[in-house]
Amino acid sequence: MVILYIIFVLFIVIGLISIFVIVTLDNIKSNTVRLNEANANIEATLNKRFDLLNKSNDIIRDFTQKEGDILETIANIRSQKLNNFELDKELYKAIEEFHNYTEENALLKENEDYTKIEIQLIESEAEIVALKKYYNDIATKYNELVSKFPSVIVAKIKDYKSKELFVIEDHLDLINSLK
Repeated sequence: MVILYIIFVLFIVIGLISIFVIVTLDNIKSNTVRLNEANANIEATLNKRFDLLNKSNDIIRDFTQKEGDILETIANIRSQKLNNFELDKELYKAIEEFHNYTEENALLKENEDYTKIEIQLIESEAEIVALKKYYNDIATKYNELVSKFPSVIVAKIKDYKSKELFVIEDHLDLINSLK
């Protein structure tokens, strides 16, 4: 009778542990999917910004009659394989170069295509900030799951690691100077 009682308790304990592991894995996987989706949206917006700056490079070159790449940061980005965190930082450097060129060559602002690019860069800023905040919210929840007891046990067994957060720097001064 005692043996049956011990077996029954073991089944209950194993069942509870199994339920915990399944629920924890489901939560981690759900957050991973959401992180991947948010990261893909950020990547699409960053690529859009890269394309805009690349187009502006051509316009500046045509306008100033200079040879080669005008925005050096864009030329450097083309030759590298960057993750979204690195690409974001580099694109802000390129936007700053773009802005400096605008300041040095006031006639560029009269070019319709150049002005359209400038407006699209300004509009993309609100979008990228919102996407970064969304990503960071999900990444924070994910990081809590993989670092707090008891779910950390499951995370370690399955080799889930904490995710990096985007630094949401205030580039409003730079973006406002484009307006």
